[in-house]
Amino acid sequence: MVEQGISSFSGKHVLLLQGPLGPFFRHLARDLEESGARVSKINFHGGDWLFYPKRSVSYRGRMEDWPNYLAQVLVEQKIDAVLMYGDCRPVHLCVREQAERLGVEIGVFEAGYVRPDYITLERSGINDYSKVPRSADFYQNFAGIKPAKPLPVGNVFWHAALWAILYYVASSFLRPLFPHYQHHRRLAIREAFPWVRGLWRKYYYHVKERAVRRGLEKECSGRFFLVPLQVHYDSQMRMHSNFASVDDFVRYVVSNFAKNAPSETYLVIKHHPMDRAYCDYTRLCEQLEENYSLKGRLFYVHDLHLPTVLDHAAGVVVVNSTVGLSALLHGAAVKVCGRAIYDLPGMSFSGLLSEFWTKAQDHKPNRRVIYGFHSYLISRTQLNGSVYKRLPMAGSYSGVVWKYPLECPQQARPNVAQEASSKEKSGRRATDKVHTLVTNS
Repeated sequence: MVEQGISSFSGKHVLLLQGPLGPFFRHLARDLEESGARVSKINFHGGDWLFYPKRSVSYRGRMEDWPNYLAQVLVEQKIDAVLMYGDCRPVHLCVREQAERLGVEIGVFEAGYVRPDYITLERSGINDYSKVPRSADFYQNFAGIKPAKPLPVGNVFWHAALWAILYYVASSFLRPLFPHYQHHRRLAIREAFPWVRGLWRKYYYHVKERAVRRGLEKECSGRFFLVPLQVHYDSQMRMHSNFASVDDFVRYVVSNFAKNAPSETYLVIKHHPMDRAYCDYTRLCEQLEENYSLKGRLFYVHDLHLPTVLDHAAGVVVVNSTVGLSALLHGAAVKVCGRAIYDLPGMSFSGLLSEFWTKAQDHKPNRRVIYGFHSYLISRTQLNGSVYKRLPMAGSYSGVVWKYPLECPQQARPNVAQEASSKEKSGRRATDKVHTLVTNS
């Protein structure tokens, strides 16, 4: 989908299911129609309807009847492709089975694997449902290519906050019209107000944690392990890991660190920025700090400049967060505790978490594989843009850059390109071979 751009939908009947907060799917529909596609939309609650009220239908039936209803729509309307935001929402769980059975193409949007200037669009599914190759050797072919510099998205907080407030207000007031709908989180008007609290907390912790930030960059540099948390309602926790909740993950990591990590190391648990309005793990961390005698070694933080922290971390422990890929690009050792697409030999740490605390500094991720993986993801699964904010220079109504060129292979990292050239058997330049792979496979 990404490699062909919006033109890949030309002549097709596209069904839009649930989208992100805001008008992104309505703008997307206009892009699709201008490319020659026919577009239909199904809404499931008041928030969906608010941002896509025209030329749409509302499903008000029971959730147990939804799979059969969907199958009927796919057949009767001759749907060629289904697009949705996230594949683990209750209304989306049955889509893959029904679509594959009927030969209908699936495209799943999500916040980008590569942050902050991208969104994800993948065939069949995302994260552990993704169809990206799981062979480290495969990505060596892409190591000599460097993606073009994306248009900067910038801060999207205010856009997301506005859409969230409108979304939850509409969902609450129109709930009687959708009596059977089940959301992946609470769907009530009170969900609109935490965004204001989140803004206050953002600036509060920015000031409060100045000393912690200085300490991590200086005296603790190279001696702390970063644990970035995911949002409390993240379906990836339930679907793509063995942890029941974020709390469960925190308990597991802290316990393992206390039992196995060297006494001179520190553990830094970082709150997810989009979750600061809803959850606070201070009491949990204080309790664990006391239970495991980690006074002065356990830090719970909210506001850190992630690229800087990654440069100073001894290692990073994740479930399947996109921070893991960022850490790999920064050269940090990464231990994956869930199921992530970048959990590959040569990239992430393959041993036990209990071993990670002492072996992380000796783990050297294969930079060639990492660069190749990064280039592949961008060329095949990423769109420059945001679901919350339109890029004015994108050249599309949705504000997404649907297709942009890769940088000339000669501009790629010299050491990587040379390695690729040395392995070329056919006599052609490796850059030609890689370019063919990117554009044609």
